[in-house]
Amino acid sequence: MSDHEQTHQNKAATNEKGIHTDFKNNMTYGEYLNLDKILSGQNRLSDHHDEMLFIVIHQVSELWMKLILHETTAAIDSIQKGDLQTSFKQLARVSKIQSQIIQGWDVLSTLTPAEYMEFRDSLGQASGFQSYQYRLIEFALGYKTSHILKIYEKDEELHQMLVKAYEAPSLYDVSIQALAKAGLPINPQLLNRDYTKAYEPDDSVKDSWLEVYRNVDKYWDLYQLGEKLVDIEDWLQQWRFRHMKTVERIIGFKVGTGGSSGVNYLKRVLDQRFFPELWDLRTEI
Repeated sequence: MSDHEQTHQNKAATNEKGIHTDFKNNMTYGEYLNLDKILSGQNRLSDHHDEMLFIVIHQVSELWMKLILHETTAAIDSIQKGDLQTSFKQLARVSKIQSQIIQGWDVLSTLTPAEYMEFRDSLGQASGFQSYQYRLIEFALGYKTSHILKIYEKDEELHQMLVKAYEAPSLYDVSIQALAKAGLPINPQLLNRDYTKAYEPDDSVKDSWLEVYRNVDKYWDLYQLGEKLVDIEDWLQQWRFRHMKTVERIIGFKVGTGGSSGVNYLKRVLDQRFFPELWDLRTEI
């Protein structure tokens, strides 16, 4: 191979940032994973040893949330296309990711109140309440409130991303559409509703899910879909509960760093429901 050909091949194997994209051209493990950027992002604002724990746990959670959004968005698309089997794999992966985030709270709970107070002031107004990926997850699952958008208005690009997700059908919306496509009698107003409004329980949805659960062999795919949704909500509430108890363990009922009500807010969101009919039918089946 001539020097010119080798140079051309090397250029073809790099992306626009000049990072190798082909192991045949000596791309390293660190380059592929951008480890220089990832591992240089833990910048403590205090000299306290335990601030590193606090930063890493939250960064890891954000990475897991990125993957949750990746898989949930793909599952919504799969369900809309009628490819329920593919959506089952994607939704099962979401549940496994959620279990990892829950274990992250267990690690953070090793931080004692006295240790946290040593660097808490360094956080300023930064708060997990501001996590835009967590809001995108809530939107994808159907919990939508317009006041959340105001938090991000000063960042136009981020705000537009959230608005797009806010206006899009949720995982439960497309699941209800799947019920209708299977011939179950869904209220027509639900099939093209205003997706910026939080979903309200509907008798036609409850009756349709009951039909599915009473005739599992006939509606096997929809039955599996229902159980995958229940898995996700179950894990989400466990995630929220571990979050709440970890915060209570570390700061008690103090106001959160971003001005939120802290534990009191986290307790309130435990009452939020995403797929209500799938839980209510347990009593009636």
